[in-house]
Amino acid sequence: MSTIQDLRRILGTCRTIAVVGLSPQWHRPSFFAAKYMQAHGYRIIPVNPKATDILGERCYPSVTAAAADHRIDMVDCFRRSEDIPPLAEEAIAIGARCLWLQLGVVNEAAAARARAAGLDVVMDRCVKIEHARLFGGLGWFGVNTRVISSRRPQQLPY
Repeated sequence: MSTIQDLRRILGTCRTIAVVGLSPQWHRPSFFAAKYMQAHGYRIIPVNPKATDILGERCYPSVTAAAADHRIDMVDCFRRSEDIPPLAEEAIAIGARCLWLQLGVVNEAAAARARAAGLDVVMDRCVKIEHARLFGGLGWFGVNTRVISSRRPQQLPY
């Protein structure tokens, strides 16, 4: 289980995100989450073999192909749970710091393999929701972020 401190550290240090399964369709959750993160200063590297360009960035057919052109900090997976093991292996091979599995995506074996290789692993959480909860002022709108503190949240420098 990722703690609030872990999530803050990961989101504060992983600034280049390869989004596996990023859809070019504006109404899909992957597009919405990636656009939000891009608007908050993160570099988004789309990984989708069926597209050529998403959010103004060149698409790559695989994480390995993307890593040939970019230093990738986080591999954010919008794929089914059974598709995760090869993605975890790619994340390990390219030297990523974090493997992030989106809401509803859980694969304990792949997570254990990635952790053993030194990667941070976050499962069954949305990167956009966690960023908004911890850094984006979501609590100012009356949403219960489950973060109890007398200190104002630290804002990321972007």
